[in-house]
Amino acid sequence: MIAFGIVGVFLIALVISVFVFKVLPVLRKLQKWHTALDDKFQHYPIHWLWGNLKQIKSFKEFLEDTMVFLKDGSQAYMFWIGFYRPVVVVAHPESVKAILKTSEPKAKSGGGYDFLLPWLGDGLLVSDGKKWERNRRLLTPAFHFDILQPYLKVYNQVAQTFMRKVESASKGGNSVEVFAPAGLATLDTMLQCALSYKEDIQEQGQSHPYVKAVIRMTNLMQARALNPLHYIPFVYNLSANGKEFFKLCKYVHEFSEDIISTRKKALESDPELLNKRRLDFLDILLSARDDEGQGLTDREIRDEVDTFMFEGHDTTSSAISWCLYALAKYPAEQEKVLQDVQQAVGDKNEVEWDDLAKLKYLPIFIRECMRIFPPVPVVSRQLSQPLVIDGVEVPKGVMVDINIYQMHRNSNVWPNPLEFDTERFSLDSAAGRDPYCFVPFSAGPRNCIGQNFATNEIKVMLCQVVRRFHIKVDPDKPAVPFPEVVLRAENGLHLKFSSRKNT
Repeated sequence: MIAFGIVGVFLIALVISVFVFKVLPVLRKLQKWHTALDDKFQHYPIHWLWGNLKQIKSFKEFLEDTMVFLKDGSQAYMFWIGFYRPVVVVAHPESVKAILKTSEPKAKSGGGYDFLLPWLGDGLLVSDGKKWERNRRLLTPAFHFDILQPYLKVYNQVAQTFMRKVESASKGGNSVEVFAPAGLATLDTMLQCALSYKEDIQEQGQSHPYVKAVIRMTNLMQARALNPLHYIPFVYNLSANGKEFFKLCKYVHEFSEDIISTRKKALESDPELLNKRRLDFLDILLSARDDEGQGLTDREIRDEVDTFMFEGHDTTSSAISWCLYALAKYPAEQEKVLQDVQQAVGDKNEVEWDDLAKLKYLPIFIRECMRIFPPVPVVSRQLSQPLVIDGVEVPKGVMVDINIYQMHRNSNVWPNPLEFDTERFSLDSAAGRDPYCFVPFSAGPRNCIGQNFATNEIKVMLCQVVRRFHIKVDPDKPAVPFPEVVLRAENGLHLKFSSRKNT
């Protein structure tokens, strides 16, 4: 009895200690957040346990419904992920600028970029602090124009294969769902430019195991974002989706590691190899050295390769797909783009580096496409210190979502925002406009390091396609924007392609 009494007292003391030193600080922080935010920003009614997760039936509906919070000119609103994580959403250039001008880290807790960590590790997309600064500096040479210029050969070859696939699928006047072949094309580009990996990705299609893995992992992450219980790592790890996700992570890691290992051995056996051929992204990673002569570890190289593959192919395929849709939906725009391309490129089979600078109308057409259809709808940050947003001091630790999709469609930012108007990006119209109105590649110190790579790839693809095909929408299959990790179409994006030679 005495022993039991001592154990009982010990357990009671332990419970009290956990409450005082662990639970109580959390409750105080949550109360502080509620006090600082709930009365300052518009939001849905907050459930004590689920927060607003039960009200988010789909990301698409959430973005459409919450636009009402911006109609009165407000720059931000908020919602809660469960009971423990408030998120402030900014959709106005003044508030977007406040967060993007900082080097605040990506949100890696409570439903932010932590879903990506098992796949991408601590690569450039999610790393922060000194590591992010060092790796950003080491990776910057990989996107110098001397490195980017030879990639045009790959862009042109990939575009030719894409057009053959589209032409074959269009026989008989059939419409083609373009997201799938565009995704294969950009993945093909990434694998060739990043890893010099050539294995007819577009010909194999979604039967290729790496392609299947990447597509499935993206779907699993989106499903997790809408399941409140799967925000808890322990629960997700035991779920069927979680087990499948981690199995796929293991496969893509092994895929990258095998290529990296083979390349390292080749460079070790022939140190002059880098001087004998076109450099790719992996070559830059393997040869990069910081001020102290230290290179990237094998794990860091794998993380950056996986990050580049993830960021570079899905986002670019979204941009290409929606640009093709805009060409089809707006025939007058298609004609203007065609004339611009013909003047810049002429009858050459391939788009050359010098041709890109000659394009005048295509660049502003692409910008207007990416305004209405931003490839990445939302990016997130987590405050390491308090920040004033729309006149409210948002406490340290709070997540901030930069809602690019809503800002680009905000009538208080863009007149007639749903009207397609390339004139918005003419030199006269753009003069004096806040540059943070338009941030498809994010902005500030953490902007997309590969935006020139992606933009060149988009330009080459559109140049090739518009010269070869006349494009129309399929009236029986309307396109409805569907925001996920990237902006897709709800039931696919179906277009009709006919050869210009035949017309």
